[in-house]
This record gives sequence, structure tokens and C-alpha cells, in this order.
Amino acid sequence: MRPLATVIALFLTTHHLSAAGDGVHLKADSFFEIAGLPITNSMITSWVVSLFIIIAIRILVGSPQLVPNKGQIIVESVVSGLRGMLEPIVGKKVFFPSFWLLSGLFIFIIIQNWSGLLPGVGTIGYGSIIDDHFSVNKPLIRPGNADINMTLALSLVANLFWVYFIVKYAGLKAIVKDWFGNKADKKEVHILMFAALSLIFIAVGFIEVLSIVFRPVSLTFRLFGNVFGGESLLHSMFYLVPQINWILPVPFYFMEVLIGLVQALVFTLLVAVYIGLICNHEEGDNH
Repeated sequence: MRPLATVIALFLTTHHLSAAGDGVHLKADSFFEIAGLPITNSMITSWVVSLFIIIAIRILVGSPQLVPNKGQIIVESVVSGLRGMLEPIVGKKVFFPSFWLLSGLFIFIIIQNWSGLLPGVGTIGYGSIIDDHFSVNKPLIRPGNADINMTLALSLVANLFWVYFIVKYAGLKAIVKDWFGNKADKKEVHILMFAALSLIFIAVGFIEVLSIVFRPVSLTFRLFGNVFGGESLLHSMFYLVPQINWILPVPFYFMEVLIGLVQALVFTLLVAVYIGLICNHEEGDNH
């Protein structure tokens, strides 16, 4: 019975699965490959989260009705709150075309972030026994956003559609003017000063282009760093003081709930601001 108990404990016990020995792996663990593509524990978690979102929306809303049920009211309240936050940023012209992207990013990221707080995530796995303590070599479940590949993919998708929205709804002329155009009023400054300012704004435009190139990098590492750091912190708190290893992490759980929400908001709002900086000029001027 002892070998059977050991196998069951390896898969189901979370108390003794030691993150202190192995820590949180910086790289997601691969379980198998499909056509040469490694399938990692973070990918599986992301698929489960995506499936959960789809099923939850279908259950809550079902067939949309003119007189909404309780589930539809919940979904509509979330959509209404996101609309009130995002529409002034991106502008009315681009809001509806971009809302599916922005709302999808927010909901997906926040649930991915909070998935790392569920019992067993990052601790249930298989490994070895050392001095009657379990050492996890490969966690079966890993938060999707604790994998830099996931945050990089989110950043690249967001920036790809940013290019699509600004080209379609602002146009190349508006983009060039926004990046390299002289912002001074020709009627209010001397011609020589206007020419000097034109050179300055062209130089600033190249700096702006450079910052745009690095946007995916900043979005990637900001989200990954906060989620991975929070996951590492929680694992460390469980084994910092063994006598109170189920009490010490509790305050940090609440902190990670807040950080998960903030990071989802930051990522979504930054993408919205990037879109609105170019596509929302006319509405902002009129306002």
C-alpha cells in the first residue's frame, strides 16, 4: 500500500509539494509534442481558461433576451463597465471595432492572472521524494501569464491589431503627421522658428517610432514579471515559516488578487491608449 499511497500523494497532495527545493521554474515544462510543437503546462492551463470563459458566457447568457435574466445582467454589467472606461480613450469611431479585442484581452488576462491563486496550481505535479519531502519537478498546472511565451503572444496580437486599427481608421497621412508633423501653428511663430521646430519634431518622430517598436517588449515583461513574481512569492511564503505555512500566505493572496486586476487593467488600458493616441485626435480636439 505504501507505493500506491506515494503515487496518490504525488498527484493530489499540495501541502508537501515543495516549491522551496525547486522554486518556480522560469521556463514552462513540456509534457509532449505535436508535430514538433511542445505542449507545456502553461498552454494547457490557457486552453482550460479559454474553455471556461466560453462555457461561462454561454451558461450565463444563453440566448440573449430583451428582458435579461440574471446571468445576462452580469455579463451586460461587465460589458457596460468596460465600455464606460474604454470608449473615451479610443473614441467613438474606433470603439466598436476595437471593443472585442480590448474586452477580450481584459477578461482573458484577469482570469489567467487569478488562475494562479487556485489550490494546486503550480504545486500539483510529479517528481521525487527526498527525506520524506516531495519535490515537484514538473507541475501539472502553471498560470498561463507566468509563461513569457503567453505574454509575448498577447503583446504581439495587441500590437498587430493596433497597426490594423490606426491604418484603417486614421490613415497613413494622419499617422505620419502624428509622428513627424510640426505641432506648432504656422501663423503664430516665425518662419525660421517653424523650420527649426520641424526638424525637432522629425527627430522626435524617430524616437517615437523606436518607442513603438519596444512596446511589445514592455507589455510582455510587465505582465510576465508581475505574474511570475507573484507566483514565486506565494510559493516562498508557504515554506518561509513551516509552522504557519497555511497562514502566512493569506495576506499575499489578497495582494495578488489586486495585482491580477491591476495588471489586466494596465495591459488593456495601454493598448487602448495606443489606439486612441492616433485615432481619437479629432474627437479630442472637438471636445
